[in-house]
Amino acid sequence: MAESLGEHTFVFQLTPLRAEPRDEAEQVTQVLPGEPVRVRETYEEWALVSTAYDYPGWLRLDALGGEGGKGWLEPTASTPLEHARGLLGAPYLWGGMTSLGIDCSGLVHMSHRAVGRLVPRDADQQEQAGTPVEAPEPGDLVTYGTDAADHIAFWTGDGRIIHATQREGVSRVVEEPEPEELRARRRRIVRL
Repeated sequence: MAESLGEHTFVFQLTPLRAEPRDEAEQVTQVLPGEPVRVRETYEEWALVSTAYDYPGWLRLDALGGEGGKGWLEPTASTPLEHARGLLGAPYLWGGMTSLGIDCSGLVHMSHRAVGRLVPRDADQQEQAGTPVEAPEPGDLVTYGTDAADHIAFWTGDGRIIHATQREGVSRVVEEPEPEELRARRRRIVRL
C-alpha cells in the first residue's frame, strides 16, 4: 500500500503509467522497479503519481510499496550513445522505457538515465531542456515536428541517427542515415 499522500514511495515491478485510472487507458510511460514516485491522489484502486522527473500518470495501487531509492539512477553506461546502441533492435512501444519496448523519447530518457542523468520524458520537453547547437556532435539530439517536437533521435555523425521508430516496415530502435521524410521535418539540434 502507498504511503500517505505527497510522500515518496516506490514501485516493485515494471509498471505502466496510464493517462486515466483504467487498464485500457493510454500508456504514457512506464515506471521501473525501485523508481521513486510521489502519490498525488488516489481513486479506487488507482494512484495518480508524479515520477522523479515530474511526469504525471495513473498506476494501480498494488504496484506501490516496493523497496527502492538506491541504485535506480546509478550509471550503467559511459555515454548516452553507448546505451542507445545497446538497445538497437528493441521493439517500438508507445510509452515504453525498456528493451522489451521503447519509444523515441524513452530511448533518449533511458540513455541519459544510464549515465546517471535525469532528463525530461517527452520529445518536446527534451528539446526545451537542450541547448541549441549549430554543428552537431555524436550524442546530440535531433528533434522533428511542425509546431512542436514530436520525434527525437540521437545524432551519430555522418548524417546518421539512432532512434526508436514506427513506420512502414520498421518498428524498432535503428541506426540509419537520417530519413528524408524526417530531414524535411527537422526542428533543432540540441545538446543536453
